[in-house]
Amino acid sequence: MPLFQTVTDLATDADVIRQRRYGIIECCAGRLKAIRFRPFPKWASLPEALFWGERRHRRWQADSCRLYFNQPLRFPSFLAVPYAISGRGTKLATFYAALETLDEIARIKRADAIVADVLNSRISERLLARQGWSPHKPSRWHRHFIKRFYGDYPARPRRSSCPSANLSEPPGVLVP
Repeated sequence: MPLFQTVTDLATDADVIRQRRYGIIECCAGRLKAIRFRPFPKWASLPEALFWGERRHRRWQADSCRLYFNQPLRFPSFLAVPYAISGRGTKLATFYAALETLDEIARIKRADAIVADVLNSRISERLLARQGWSPHKPSRWHRHFIKRFYGDYPARPRRSSCPSANLSEPPGVLVP
């Protein structure tokens, strides 16, 4: 298995997705561009998020979003979202496409839940609730959220943001 690998079709590359633990979902203009797998997890740090992340966001004008995900060795039935970065021109549809792709990866991996620590205050609890996330593990300094599946995955969208994902199941909810 190569150390770094790129996938663009969720349906035909499902076996690769099942095997790989660490990756980056890259979406542009409301659609999946690629899932790039890496041999090591992404660890986010406060300085990275506050200083370099904000600086990169200000300079990056594109309608683009990168969402990092990990499947921890200690908790193989969970996915973690340690970091996400977007361009200044990123539209909500692009962010939703990244979340939709993450849901599909969870379905392929048969994950029980996805967890995230949301640092950015512009990502509201209400926005996350609309996507099926709920507050988890209350803390004074962190905003932890979880999206639980336990075998009951969200309906696949009618208009898939995944350009070549040949989804065989009937259409589900349309995400704007």
